[in-house]
This record gives sequence, structure tokens and C-alpha cells, in this order.
Amino acid sequence: MQTKKLDEDNISIMKTNVLTSIIISIFWGYSTSYAKVSNPQLQSDSTLIAYLKENGIHTSKKNDIKILKCGEDKFLDLFKEIKKAKHHIHLEYFNFRNDSIANCLFNILEEKAKEGVEVRALYDAFGNSSNNKPLKKKHLKEIRENGIEIVAYDPIKFPWINHAFHRDHRKIVVIDGKTGYTGGMNIADYYITGLPEIGEWRDMHIRIKGKAVENLQDIFLEMWNKTTKQEIGGLEYYPLDKDSINFLHKGKEIAIVDRYPKRNPQTMRRAYAKAIESAEEKVQIINPYFTPTRIIKKAIKKAIKKGVKVEIMIPGKSDIPFTPDAALYIANNLRKKGADIYIFNGGFHHSKIMMVDSLYCTVGSTNLNSRSLRYDYEVNAFIFDQQTTAELIDIFERDQENCTLLTSEIYKKRTPWKKFLGWFAHLFTPFL
Repeated sequence: MQTKKLDEDNISIMKTNVLTSIIISIFWGYSTSYAKVSNPQLQSDSTLIAYLKENGIHTSKKNDIKILKCGEDKFLDLFKEIKKAKHHIHLEYFNFRNDSIANCLFNILEEKAKEGVEVRALYDAFGNSSNNKPLKKKHLKEIRENGIEIVAYDPIKFPWINHAFHRDHRKIVVIDGKTGYTGGMNIADYYITGLPEIGEWRDMHIRIKGKAVENLQDIFLEMWNKTTKQEIGGLEYYPLDKDSINFLHKGKEIAIVDRYPKRNPQTMRRAYAKAIESAEEKVQIINPYFTPTRIIKKAIKKAIKKGVKVEIMIPGKSDIPFTPDAALYIANNLRKKGADIYIFNGGFHHSKIMMVDSLYCTVGSTNLNSRSLRYDYEVNAFIFDQQTTAELIDIFERDQENCTLLTSEIYKKRTPWKKFLGWFAHLFTPFL
């Protein structure tokens, strides 16, 4: 076969095109935001990992993760794992609502205590008293008589106001130092049954097996010892150093980000802000009380300005009055800047998740409001795994079908009173 020769004009054109491409590549190659030209998607996850490391938060790679997509999934999985416990069960929740799911949990914990398993449960005193089915003194007495150590963090005492800040909003379970849980769910029936006034209560949780569980254990034991003045600890609570975890040699990379108000008050909001402003393609957020602090709003606007697609899902209904109005007011302002705002119509979406560039995600207890970002104890898992992120994106996209896309026309249809209420409520967001 005879090879065709290119004429001189074609060769000249090709050289010009190649030279132009090289010049463009070199120019952009020196830009920090486009440093990884071959695969710019790598930028956002590596940037956040480096940022976390600089701030003393390291990732662990030997982990297995299971997304628990609803209340039923969470409690079935949690109860199954608790029943397997051999040494200890540690639980830290904002509240244990005195209802059927909590009773079922405490019955299982009672049986494990009889087997000789150490059972410790920590709840927030304000979280308990603020729900309409709190654990009362008689319940707590019975629980303790059944072999379960249960204590309240920061009991509310006179003058009361001094207990308004820095509540323990975390949701953590650690079983035998090997299995851990965190996410958005407390212990309550409505995660399965919903509530009459708002309908279905949507939320998500994760189960972790592997090295990241040790970080959850650290958080629990510090809070437990602080509250009880005990000194619980030692190698028996960290058995993974003894046990082989080679089966997780291809495990998923996780960073546990903990907000401890007086020690690292800015950690969580800066981690969120860094993740958003480092995005290259897309940020997807679901958050129930979307009244973000200045640093989060600034990061969102910065991401939009550089061409990142920002999608934010907020619930149309809430368990807290005025919050949806304030959230919608703020979200509409972000819509004007270019964000896509989805109003969830399928009940109350209490999930606290974010996905970035289809590369990594975060699941945890943190609301994007001042309460979580400025005051409370919180914990989130940042998961650097595309498969896990894809699972959450799939949930986000399916939930979009049950959403209303906020437009200028839809916002204008709100009554003058509702518009005023949203504006007025947002003035108080620094304290909510």
C-alpha cells in the first residue's frame, strides 16, 4: 500500500496548530488551578486531603463503608452489629427519644450487658429535654439498673443560659473498636415512620469498618471521660493493631473531621469551604437547615464564579418553624448568583451530605448553619471514594424527581408575608 504524502501547506497548518496547542497548554499549566492538566478532576480531592493534613487531620485508607440510605436500613444494620459485640458498645447521640425504637435498642443493650459487654451511652441534656418524648428519671434509673452506663452531657442547671451553647450534636456508635457509625440520625421512631405534620423523615447514615473507627473511638472516649471524670482507655479499645486488616488493603480512604468548640472551632466550616471552593466541576449539597455562615456562602459564590455547577437541595418542610423561610431566602440569593436550588417535596430531608466532582463526599451530623458551624460538637466523615460518592449522587438525582426547581417566577409567587418572613428570619441565622 502506498503512503500518501502531505503537501507543504498541510504540513504548515499542522505545525501551526500543534505549536498553538503547546503554548496554550504551557500557559495554563503554570496556573495553580489547572496544575493537573492531564486529569483536572484530581485537583479537588487532592487539594482537600492536603489541606486536612496541614491542619492535623489525616486520612486512613483501610476502611469498608456501607451507606445506610434510610432509618430502617440504619437500625436494622446497627442492631445486627450490636448483637455481635464481644467487648464494648459505645453510643453518643444528641438524643434518645423515649419511643419504640429506643426501647428496642435498650433491650438489646441490656442483653449484651448481661453477657459481660461494656455498654456506655452518652446523650446531650438539651437534646433530651427539647424533644417531646424525653428520657425521664425513671427511664434512666431502669436503664442503669439493667447494666448500662448512661450519662447526660452538660446537664442544664441555673442560670440555664450558660448551657445554650456548645451542645453535643454528634451521632457516633463504636462496637468493639472495629465497627463505627455516624451520620444524621438520632434514635427515634420517626426516622422510619415519619411525622404527621411533615410526612416522611429522610436521612442517611454510614457504617465504617476499619482504621477510621479508631478516630470515632477517640472522639467518644474523650467526651465520655470529660463528662464522667472517668479514665476509660487503653489497647483493649483499639484492637485493630492486633488484628489483621489486610483484607482491606484496597479499602476506602476516610478523614474523620471533628468539631470541638474550644479547641478547633473553625475546623468544620473551613473544611466545607475548602471543599466547595476547590471544586472543578460540580458541588451537590443536601442540608436540612440551610442558613450557611459567611464563609460557606463566600465559597459557594467563588465556585459558581469559576464555572462550577452548584446544586443545593433543601426541604420544603421542617421540624423547626421559620427555618424553611430563612433557608429559601438565602437559597434564592444564591440562585441569583447561578446556583441550582431544589426544594424537596417528599417530606423532610434531614440528610447532611455533600458530593464534590463525583470524586469524594461527606456524611455526618453537621448542618450548614451557625448552630453546627459555630457552636456545637459535630463530626463528619469525608470519604475519598468514587463508588461511595456515586451512590450518594444517585440518591440526589432520584430525589430531584421529587423536587421543585426554584426559579424567579416561583419565588415571586410567594406571598408578601412569606417573603418578609424569610427576610426577617434570616437576620437571626447567626444564632440559629
